[in-house]
Parts: sequence; C-alpha cells; structure tokens
Amino acid sequence: MAKNYWGFFLFGLTLGLMLNLSQQVSLFKRDFYTAGVVEFKPSNVLSNNLAGYLEIISSQNATSTDIIVFPESTLNDMGPTTFVPSPEDQISPCLSDPNATYFKDFLVTLSCAARNASKYVVINLTEKQKCEDVPEDTRPCASNGLNVFNTNVVFDRQGVVVSRYRKVHLYGEAKNSTFLPELSTFETDFGVTFGHFICFDILFYTPAHQLVDQGVTDFVYPAMWFSQLPFLTAVQIQMGWSYGNDVNLLAAGASDPTVGNSGSGIYHGRSGSLRSVMRQESGERSIYVARVPKYRRRRRMKRDLNRQVATSSSFSIKRDYLENFNSENVKIDAGETGNLSQILCHGGFCCHFDLAWRSLRNPSSNTSNYSYRVGIYEGWRNDKRLDVNYIRNCGLFSCSGKSIDDCGQLLPDLQRPLVTFTHLEIGVTYPQSRKFLLFPDTLLDNLLPLEPSQFEWSQKQISEESHQVRFALSKSLEVKHLLTFGIYGNYYKNECTAGVGTAEEQLECGYKNPKT
Repeated sequence: MAKNYWGFFLFGLTLGLMLNLSQQVSLFKRDFYTAGVVEFKPSNVLSNNLAGYLEIISSQNATSTDIIVFPESTLNDMGPTTFVPSPEDQISPCLSDPNATYFKDFLVTLSCAARNASKYVVINLTEKQKCEDVPEDTRPCASNGLNVFNTNVVFDRQGVVVSRYRKVHLYGEAKNSTFLPELSTFETDFGVTFGHFICFDILFYTPAHQLVDQGVTDFVYPAMWFSQLPFLTAVQIQMGWSYGNDVNLLAAGASDPTVGNSGSGIYHGRSGSLRSVMRQESGERSIYVARVPKYRRRRRMKRDLNRQVATSSSFSIKRDYLENFNSENVKIDAGETGNLSQILCHGGFCCHFDLAWRSLRNPSSNTSNYSYRVGIYEGWRNDKRLDVNYIRNCGLFSCSGKSIDDCGQLLPDLQRPLVTFTHLEIGVTYPQSRKFLLFPDTLLDNLLPLEPSQFEWSQKQISEESHQVRFALSKSLEVKHLLTFGIYGNYYKNECTAGVGTAEEQLECGYKNPKT
C-alpha cells in the first residue's frame, strides 16, 4: 500500500511539474499577453484603498490578466510607509514575513494576493529606507534617519518582489530622490521584459526614453497625472509617448476628475489605443483589460476603445503657459467655409500651418463656443520650481475667446461645434539632437486623442542636422469637437542639438557644420 501511495505521489508531482512547465512554454510562445490597468479613486484611509486593490485583483474582469498595473499614490500616500525588499534578494513578503513584523501588513497582503491570483502585480507606494543603508549618499538625512521614496513595486506570480523603481522626477512632492537615478526592468514568464517609470518621468529622458534607447519595448506606468491644456492631458500624452517611441505602454491613472486626475490606457505603439479612458464626472475603481501584441511578432489586434463623450467641464484642468507662445487667431466666419496657409515662427523655429474648415451652423447669442488659434513655442517648459524640459511645439488649439488668455481651458457647457475641420496639416523642420522625441499631439473635447487611423505622420531625417515632419488629418476625414492638433517636440535638456551652442560645442557633439 505504501509503495502504491508513493508511486501515485511521485506520478502526481511529476505530472504537476510537467503541466506547469508546459503552461510556461505556452505563455512564452504566445504572441500576446493580457494586461489590466486600473483607474482608481483613492480615499484617505489605507484600509479602504487596500480593500479596493484586493477586490480588483480577485475580480472576474481580472481573471484573464497576466499583469495588473495600479496607479500612483493611491495606496498608502496618506498612511504609514513601509520598507520594500531588494529585488536581488527574491523575497516574498507573504512567505517571509506573514505576520508583518518588518514589512507593513498591506505589502504582505498584496504579496499574498499576487501569489493567490498567480499574476504579476505592479503597485506604487510610499517607501521608507534607512539612510545608513546607502553610505555613498552624503546628502543630509532626515532626523529620523529615513529616506522616503515614491516607489513602484512589482510582485511576480509567487508574490516575490522582482523589481523596484524609485521616481526620479518628483512633481513638487515632499519625498526623496535616489542618489543616482535608477533604471529598472523586470522579466516575465510570458517572454516580455518591462521597464517602468512614474507619472512626471514621462517628460524626461531618464529613465523613460533612456530605457527605450536600450531596447526595452514594454512599459508599466503608474500615474497621478494633473492634466494641462492644450498639450498635456493624460491619455493624450500617454498615447503620444507610446506612438512616438513605438512601444507598448500600460498606463494606470488615479481617478478623481474634481482635482484633475484621470486617464488610463493600454497602447500598442503605432497602432494606438487598445483601451483608453478619461473619466469626466466622477472617479472610479475599475480595471481595463486588453490583449497586447508582443513586439517580437507584430500584428494588429482588434481595438476595444472605451470612449466617453464629455457633457460638461466637471474635469478640473490646468493650463499651459500659452502667453509664452507666438500665436495668431484663426478667423472663422459664421456660416462660411474658410482656409489658412501660414508660416509662424518663434525665434528661428518655424512651422507651416495649412487648414481648411466649414461652418456647421450660426452661433446662438446665448451660448459659448470654441474659437481657435495657431501657436508655436521654443524654450524651457514653464514652471522653474520643478524639473523642466526644453520643447519645440506648434499646433492648433481651442480658445473660449479671441485673446490668448482665453485659450487652454474647457467651456462650462459643451455645445454643438460651430465648425468642422476638413483639412489639417502641419509641416516642420526640426533640428537633430542626441536626445529628443517628436510625436503627434491631439485632443478632442471628450479628452481623448485622435487614433493613428485618423491621421498621417511622417518623420524623415533629411540631413545630418535636421528632420522633416509632416502631420496631417487623414484624407477624406473631417473632425469636429477638436481641442488640439499639434506636434510635440521634446528636447529634454537640449544638449547636443544641431545649431545650439558654440562652434566648439557643436564639434564636440559631432556635427560637421557647426554654427558660426
């Protein structure tokens, strides 16, 4: 009897190992993975946030996912901080500290949740670390001997912490940055290596674009984004970044439109959105799921867009420093068709606009309607209290009146549009640089961008010193409800850009015909 028992036991164990190995091989060979991004409205109570996380991880909607990404600062931002194990130590808090004697109970609980659900789970939290653990960092330490970080933590299917990333570019947060910027990646059993960064990091070279340059094609991106018109609302910038770099981006957004937070999506590079959402009226706690093609075997997947139409401007939204732009009003006469062909410059940077439109109706005397301006700007982006990037932007954007001060805001009640654009085209010659990113930047009044099937984009390097970009509305397509149609040129720190600096600096950067 004992022999039979051990025989059955060994047979069962072998069968289990073979099935598990077979499943791993199948996941690795599959040409897609299934991802979920969470749009999450936080409360000030940690236990409430944790309960919401656990409910989503175990929900029916999450069943098919291989990886789930939660947003920035929606867990313990108002609660206790926790130590986080180093990924090199391959620690599962669920197994190593079940009574939460060292790690906080919410970290242990989420480790167990990832293990029980057998999913990769990405969370963002407020982490603490002893200053003495980083002796090379000679900066002053807090009186309690702790550094506090805005940190992504990745659990694998066993609840093991396999990656950790600490935010580099803090958005006015009372937290620490690491002594040296971190570049963090993690491998998965379904054959994809992910990089990760957080919210404001998306506007900077390190670490986001730096990881792209190192060959990473898939990214997890927790955010608590404060949208800003006309160029930097959440989904608008997420899709633009994914499109410009031609990478997969899993973006999870905090969800409280009353303070300007919302925006989540799953993006497949030049194919655009697989899922995207911008909440308008109130926040939510929901997971959005999509199959994401792996870049080693490209193919188009059916897109399942989640698009809501805005009914009011309940979304609290910030405004860019548009008074820094060189801009001109687009004269649209009620009831008439019109066009504009114009070159607009800011310093030595110029854009050519070619527009055509037709009026849809005569305005009512008691309603507000959008007007439009074309504008261009070259220089450092607004707030010097924060890390800033150097931009070369040009675009058409909406206004509530004829002055530049009236631009970059939502009208209190969205009316039927007065005009539909029948042709939109922007042509620009951009300088070459070692570190820069150009991408289409569009926005409709539902706070979602145009999809790649709706526009044409070409970027060609025409010399060692310059790129030619053409961005246009797709032929035979008309667009109403438009807020923004532009090109975002992010030059990060603007170092080693053709034509910038002295002749000696240009030679050091490798340009053969330096500025004289």
